[in-house]
Amino acid sequence: MSDNKVWLVTGAGRGMGVDIAKAALAAGHAVVGTGRNPANVTSAIGAYDDLLAVRLDVTDSGDAKAAVAAAMDRFGRIDVLVNNAGNFNAGFFEELTAEEFRAQIETTFFGPVNVTRSTLPIMRGQRSGLIITISSTAGIVGGEFLTAYAASKFAVEGWMESLTPEVAPFGIRTMLVEPGFFRTELLTPESTKYAEASIADYAERTEQTVTAWKSMDGQQGGDPAKLADALVRLAAQDEPPLRFPAGADAVTTFEDRAKLLQAQADANRELSSNLAHDDA
Repeated sequence: MSDNKVWLVTGAGRGMGVDIAKAALAAGHAVVGTGRNPANVTSAIGAYDDLLAVRLDVTDSGDAKAAVAAAMDRFGRIDVLVNNAGNFNAGFFEELTAEEFRAQIETTFFGPVNVTRSTLPIMRGQRSGLIITISSTAGIVGGEFLTAYAASKFAVEGWMESLTPEVAPFGIRTMLVEPGFFRTELLTPESTKYAEASIADYAERTEQTVTAWKSMDGQQGGDPAKLADALVRLAAQDEPPLRFPAGADAVTTFEDRAKLLQAQADANRELSSNLAHDDA
């Protein structure tokens, strides 16, 4: 790949996607910024000769194919795909409807799957490319009120980790990004939907959790512009990391998870290690 690349960024009409697109443009790259409303993409990012705003609902595989085709018509290649678009359906599992749970998976798991499926043939033909997928620390450690969201992010983690060796022979690399708490729009009413409180046993905890999360909106410590700059720097490396914990809190999450897994491996080591057939 040359120094100047073509980036395709999903969810570029607001939130972290705007910062990623701006950082890529500032570094001299061309950007295909996608969103459900291309006018919002242009308005949020600004006017650039090397910006193409394209409609893309990531849950629509037809939209994904059309967006990739538009990128190729304009720039002739796609070097970096950033799977960024997402939302947040929060709530206790029993209070999330089946439709809400499925909607979360459709957006934050099958969305990246759709866009990547449409982009991979281009990168494979080029014998080069980088797929950056924005996951979450919720893809490393689950937690209450996160059942749907964490399920989608754990799925993203396993999918990308398994895809990596499949596409490596074609010069295509992958990078999972696990942000901690960043001052994005994820906790705004436009991005977060809370399950309707319907079960008395959960009522007090639901009220406490929703109140706490709403109070965090706009107060998160992470700066998305700095994260965007970091991603541009990492994308320029010959060997970007397979995982990038974004933020000091994410680093701590990684370290704590590693310690917990080691402790769980040790806890019943003798029993775990003696489950083979006697003749093995």
